[in-house]
Amino acid sequence: MHIPSDRFYLSRRRLLQGAGAALALPWLEAMAPLRASSPQPEKAIRMGVLFMPNGVRQDQWTPEGEGRDFALSNTLSPLEPFKDQLLIPTNLWNQASNVGDGHYVKTSGFLTCQTISKSLGFDLNSNGISMDQLAANHVSGRTPLSSMELAISPVSVGVDTNVGYTRVYGSHIAWSRPTRPLAREINPRLAFERLLRVTSPQTDQASSDRLLLDRVLEDARDLKQRLGREDQSRVDDYLESVRILEKRVEMASRPDGTPWQPAIDMDPSQRPAGIPREHAEHVSLMLDMMALAFQTDSTRICTFMFGNAVSNTNFSFLDGVSGGHHSLSHHENKEENLEQYQRIAQWHIAQYARLLAKLSQMKEGDESVLDRSMILFGSGLRDGNSHNPRNLPLVVAGRAGGALQTGQHLVYEPNTPLSNLYVSLLAAFGTKIESFADSTGPLPGILSEA
Repeated sequence: MHIPSDRFYLSRRRLLQGAGAALALPWLEAMAPLRASSPQPEKAIRMGVLFMPNGVRQDQWTPEGEGRDFALSNTLSPLEPFKDQLLIPTNLWNQASNVGDGHYVKTSGFLTCQTISKSLGFDLNSNGISMDQLAANHVSGRTPLSSMELAISPVSVGVDTNVGYTRVYGSHIAWSRPTRPLAREINPRLAFERLLRVTSPQTDQASSDRLLLDRVLEDARDLKQRLGREDQSRVDDYLESVRILEKRVEMASRPDGTPWQPAIDMDPSQRPAGIPREHAEHVSLMLDMMALAFQTDSTRICTFMFGNAVSNTNFSFLDGVSGGHHSLSHHENKEENLEQYQRIAQWHIAQYARLLAKLSQMKEGDESVLDRSMILFGSGLRDGNSHNPRNLPLVVAGRAGGALQTGQHLVYEPNTPLSNLYVSLLAAFGTKIESFADSTGPLPGILSEA
């Protein structure tokens, strides 16, 4: 392309100032490098995971047809505008979750493909690192936040006497170590402020952060001496998230060594008020935080839990639904329950579609953030009535910068390992591993040949 000699260059962070407002410019050709030999910016790939508890109505999930000639099912119909961006794998299962427990193993093992150790509280052990954290380790240091974990419900405590597991297991899908689930943020305001903190650091922030961290650690040491073992473990989980203060923006850098800069500036006036009373609004705000984290490039890894294991959120705000999610998932094959169960699953898919729409509207060069992402939606079981972990309901959206062959419904042999999907997604992310959990290799037909 011919570049005029008098052409000027605009930073991607250039703002339009006026009328008391500061607006980030969209991508313009003037933001492209002035010379073909100029260093090209890194093509950031994002990975998101949306976890839904309690499974789906089986007979209204699977698309009709295979390959590129397929039609979305009733439950998946909100995804129609993104059909060419989808990968829908059928017949995958997580063998490690095929144990007596109804929900907890299937939740905490969703991204590890391992069987958790039975525990009543403090001695948690997932027996593996979750695949999102393998990806986070691969891009460690390139963004100020290595990953971001979001959720709706607080961590559940106590023991579920029906199965003999601590409910804490049902509150986590992301594990940085086998014994360390990652703390999740459930307040959209605090999530926004965390992003604002890393995208708009103050000159004296590093020393202030160090002082704050020192005080927190000192208080924590004093507090832990007066706590039982289970509460000590919870304090450790909290401190894991506090230690993000040690990873300041100036420590993050691009692969070429240049300091990290946010892709766009954030508007502090858009800060959410806090946790809303309405469930639908809460979900919407948390997914907005995921989109904002990806748009600013504050992190490239984000997980979100619509609910903890055995979540019984009341969905009576939906037309035709009157009751809790978990209760309706035990439908007993009654049509009136199945119909409500399906409506709840379809609502979750609609929230997923809303996130995809937002990401598709965020432009990066001649692509969108969605084009450069892979966003997995799934549940740890297929049918809530039988707790069936076979043929899991799964969807992947986004081309991962061209690494994924989207626009397909791929039907595999029954009981194909879920871990094979994760090997494929990790490869598309640039994290090539020989094996993961019980994997036998990447799934055929998903990865681009280039």
